[in-house]
Amino acid sequence: MEYIVVIIANIILLLVLKFAWNIKISDIKIMKQIGYSENLNKIANKLPDNKQICKSILKKLNNENVTINESSEGDSSFYFVLTNSIIISNAKKTFSRVQTICHECLHSVQNRKTLLFNFFFSNIYLLYFLVICILTILKLNIYPMLFLIILILLGFIYYAVRSNLENSAMLQAKPLAEEYLKEESLSLEEQKTIIDNCEQINKIGIPIYNFKLTFNCVLKIVIYSIVCLIFQI
Repeated sequence: MEYIVVIIANIILLLVLKFAWNIKISDIKIMKQIGYSENLNKIANKLPDNKQICKSILKKLNNENVTINESSEGDSSFYFVLTNSIIISNAKKTFSRVQTICHECLHSVQNRKTLLFNFFFSNIYLLYFLVICILTILKLNIYPMLFLIILILLGFIYYAVRSNLENSAMLQAKPLAEEYLKEESLSLEEQKTIIDNCEQINKIGIPIYNFKLTFNCVLKIVIYSIVCLIFQI
């Protein structure tokens, strides 16, 4: 019975957050439309390639010791704390690539201890979830409720650390991108057009990201509770 209560409580939590953060599925479509707008991309195509943009932004942040690697696969870019390197996509299909690169460069100047903690804790959190599910399925879990409480606690810590790092980078990326664009060969109107649309993406994207982060934590709790319901009988 207690597992059913946990499942219902977490579903209610998601519904409340969806309402509070005004999350709409249609917003994802709007973000894609803005991100892949041909008119906006024509402006952004006047800028240097992604690797050169990354070098310029890292110089602004006084952090030029970061290794930059360009990837030909996928459109995503990310900062890898263990090697102090940024993997940059060479794609130029979206105007928001400048803000995305700013985001990853900002990760490189965040507190290294926090970044390392986030990396290792994220993996421990996932491993813990998999282990307790397997133990429960094999009927080797003699403290299912205790493990559930620990899973919830780990989820809170994971969300707190990860959201702090990501929200900080997302919020600081726009002004950093604006500062970078002022030094490029774009008109004031073109700069404003890019920044205004980046702001629009942030307005939609930041709540969606936080909801997705919460959803991932809640999903683990719900899955484990269902496993307990099935295999603890």
